[in-house]
Amino acid sequence: MKRGSFQQMKAVNKSIILTKILNDGPISRAQIAKETKLTPPTVGTIVKELIEQKMVVESSQGQSQGGRKPTMLVINQNGHYMIGIDAGPSNIDAVLTDLSGKIFTHIKTNLTLPITEEEFLSKLIETIEAILQQSAEYEKDIIGIGVGMHGVVDAEKGESLFAPNLNLRQMPVADVLSTHFPYYVKVENDVRALALGEKWFGQGKNSERLVVVNIGNGVGSGVTIDGELYRGESHIAGEIGHMTIDLNGEQCTCGNRGCLQTFISGPAIAKRAHKRIEQGEQTSLREVEQLTALAVYQAAEAGDQVAQDILHQTGTYIGVGLINLIHTLNPSQIVLTGGVTKAKDYLMPNVRATINERGLTMRAKQTTVSVSDLGDHSTALGAVALIIGELFATNGKLTNE
Repeated sequence: MKRGSFQQMKAVNKSIILTKILNDGPISRAQIAKETKLTPPTVGTIVKELIEQKMVVESSQGQSQGGRKPTMLVINQNGHYMIGIDAGPSNIDAVLTDLSGKIFTHIKTNLTLPITEEEFLSKLIETIEAILQQSAEYEKDIIGIGVGMHGVVDAEKGESLFAPNLNLRQMPVADVLSTHFPYYVKVENDVRALALGEKWFGQGKNSERLVVVNIGNGVGSGVTIDGELYRGESHIAGEIGHMTIDLNGEQCTCGNRGCLQTFISGPAIAKRAHKRIEQGEQTSLREVEQLTALAVYQAAEAGDQVAQDILHQTGTYIGVGLINLIHTLNPSQIVLTGGVTKAKDYLMPNVRATINERGLTMRAKQTTVSVSDLGDHSTALGAVALIIGELFATNGKLTNE
């Protein structure tokens, strides 16, 4: 066997073992060998290297199966730390975490629009510096910076191709950060980062084909297949928000008409509420000073029938978008996230009913759809997962070169 192919096989085996320990630890060497079909000597050699690299540690003694009690293995959560950043469009949310996703430090920087490229990158650098100042005790073990960037991103170059809400193009985010900080830098579209975050830390750990749909001011999705992000030929895979639902519908921010985003985003919900008021319907929403999707949700919680009806209708529209996804990608699981999903109690019954009504097969109808529980820092955690994914894929040897 050629040395190159041997090293490649070893790297694959190392990644398999790391992922197994992450998902199923504490776990013994023997159990890893049994469940991964790798030989015990292979597992033993690789585990020894992982312990030396501070990626895995031995923990408690397991139950004896007739001989000596096995030594259990877990991921060394305190061996490495990462900075994860949710960049734009209204603020920069940054966290410092360990390998388990536990947040130790959190910084939020507001952005004032319009903003220039220099101003945006400067805010990004300032936010990272603030994280480092508050995390001095962990600084020597920080291995990378992940950035979940609003808009279209070339992940290979670490470049923001177009951030529409910031109105910025061709920003060399990775190059700039690599110049300022001695860490590995990975930049990805924010919703794809979300998908990776769900795969590492959330509800998608056991999904081979996972789609995460973010519903907020806009609508986007991230796709992972066998644990790997799917980006598409020109980095726009997952733009579900611009799937056409009605050829003659309302104009979307992208310029087209009838996009899914014009039916299910926060602004779309607020717009439907305005129409219901204009039609003369009796609703407490008339008294709201600033009519937003959040205001609609709050009115629904207070018992307003019009607000509840708007959210139920939104659930139906979401279901239509998801059944198109199911019929196109056939994922094993869909996770919903974003501000609009706070109204999940009003949305999800109609989401599930629509999928059940329109699914082509029984298995399509039974596709698992849930709402994320990662919380307010989910995109930043997804950015952390970008670094963890690279760490596992490269066996602890991260470099910007």
